[in-house]
Amino acid sequence: MLRAYAHDRFTFPVPEGHRFPLGKYALVRRLVDQNPDVSVHEGPPASWAEIGRAHHPEWVRRVRFGLLDRRELAGLGLPWSPALVMRALHACGSTTAAARDALTEGVAAALGGGMHHASHRLGRGYCTFNDVAIAIAALRADGLARRVLILDLDVHQGDGNAEFYVDDPDTIVVSIHGARNYPFTRPPSDLDIDLPDGTGDEGYLAALDEALAFAHAHGPYDLAMLIAGADPYAGDALGRLALSFEGLAERDRRALESLRGAGIPVCVTLAGGYGTSLDATAAIHAATIAAAATCR
Repeated sequence: MLRAYAHDRFTFPVPEGHRFPLGKYALVRRLVDQNPDVSVHEGPPASWAEIGRAHHPEWVRRVRFGLLDRRELAGLGLPWSPALVMRALHACGSTTAAARDALTEGVAAALGGGMHHASHRLGRGYCTFNDVAIAIAALRADGLARRVLILDLDVHQGDGNAEFYVDDPDTIVVSIHGARNYPFTRPPSDLDIDLPDGTGDEGYLAALDEALAFAHAHGPYDLAMLIAGADPYAGDALGRLALSFEGLAERDRRALESLRGAGIPVCVTLAGGYGTSLDATAAIHAATIAAAATCR
C-alpha cells in the first residue's frame, strides 16, 4: 500500500480572489482517501534544524518571526502569518517523511510539496521553503542517500532547484516546462526542456522520453524526487501547454514506470495546479497518486 502524507488541515489566510489554490488540497485528500491502495497520514512538521540545513539562516529567521519586507512578500506572493509558517513546516515535513518511506517501500508521496521556486536565500512563487531540498538534506545528513534525481514536470521551471544544485554533481535536476512562463529569469538546470504554448500530449510525451533518457544516462541514483504538477493541463489558468487529462495520466505512468523499472525509489510531490475548476485539478493530482500506487 502506498503511504501518502497530507497537510491540508493547516490552512492560512489569503485575500479573497487570490490565485493560490488553497482549497485544492482538501479535495485531493478527499479523493485519495477513497483509494484502497493508498494509506494517508498527517505529515509531521519539519524542525527548524531541518529547514536550516537547506536554507540560509537569515531567510529562516525572517520567515520564522515575520520579518519579511515588501519586496520579499511580493516575490513570495503570499501574505505572512503564523499559520503560513505552520503550513510550510508541515508541507516540508510531509515530503521528508515520504522520501524516507520511498527508500524502504519503493514509492511514497506527499499530497502537496514540490515547492521548487524557493532558493537557498529566498522564497518566491508561493514557495516559502524548498521541501525537496530540505528532504534531500535530511536524508544525506542521516547517510541514507547521496545521488538524487529531481525530475520536475511542473509547467514552471524549478529555478530554486536549479540554484540549489548548480555546483552539486550528486544531484541531477531535469525540468520540462513552458518556454514562455514564470519564472522569467532562469538559472540553468542540468537539463531544461522549454516547450511552446499549445504543445499538447504528443509533443510533451516525446520531451519526457528525452528527459528520462538524459536522466538515466547520468545515473545511478539512490532516490528520485518526482515533481508532478497538474498545471500542464489544458484547463489550467497558468499552464498553456494544453495537455489532456489522459496525457497527464500517461506522463505519470511513463515517468514512474521508467524510474521504478531502473530500481530507483521515487518520492512523488504534486506541486502546482491552477485550474479554473478546482475539482479538475484535484482529480489530476489524485490520478498521479493512483499511478504511484500501482508502481510500487
